[in-house]
Amino acid sequence: KVATQLALYLKDEEKAYTLLKLGISNGWTLKEIKKNKFLKPLRGKKEWKNIKSEYKKRHADYYNDLDQPLRVEVQEMYKKDQKKALGAIFKIGQKSKVKYAENKFAPQSEKQIAQLNEILNEHGYPGERLIGNSWWVSVILSHHNSISEDYNLKDTLYSSIKPKLMDALKRGEVSPYSLATIEDWRTAALSRHNLTSYGFLGAIPNDSIRQIVNKNRSQIGLRSIELRNTLIDIEKETGLNLYLPRGWQKGKITVANNA
Repeated sequence: KVATQLALYLKDEEKAYTLLKLGISNGWTLKEIKKNKFLKPLRGKKEWKNIKSEYKKRHADYYNDLDQPLRVEVQEMYKKDQKKALGAIFKIGQKSKVKYAENKFAPQSEKQIAQLNEILNEHGYPGERLIGNSWWVSVILSHHNSISEDYNLKDTLYSSIKPKLMDALKRGEVSPYSLATIEDWRTAALSRHNLTSYGFLGAIPNDSIRQIVNKNRSQIGLRSIELRNTLIDIEKETGLNLYLPRGWQKGKITVANNA
């Protein structure tokens, strides 16, 4: 996605179209492409018409290469997670929400984590490479890690599968951002949102914490806070969409005493 834009930025339309086709063959949808304003100059030309005419076959080939039974299984897990999580919205007051999370959400979540553990053992991490979706499982795990401070202190299920997630990271099955989000929810829940591990949730109160966060990010292959913030400036200057992970941090990640 980024390379296609860079080719266009360098006025190499032929390379941009080649990369665009490659992106479609790896799951980039026509809807997403049309949303990218920077790529608008590629539309309306002869090569664009060819891309549109070939799109259905390219996308079908990509989709058919995915593990369809596993995709259905994980999607159903995600739907169960969302349905149960929705119940917390209707609870009034933090105590009521925590009670619901511990008594109602946690039992289902524990079953889901056990099911996920079996999937990890048999297939590896069910992310973009296997099922064409990078966030269903990360949402399930993030919700499990944010049940409550007391629950997290006692929970052993997540810690038991974390080594498998790290192995999946090395194999390229889970993105560094997904792993960082899952971990940040746990850190936030244990610190009442006063701390963060990777800078996507919670506060970065000073430069000492910033250094720890950058070290954590480096260990899993995430760019530093400073580089990420520089890339946001480049997006604004050029109009490029660098597809930076946003999470709860829509703009730059700031350090409190430097904000």
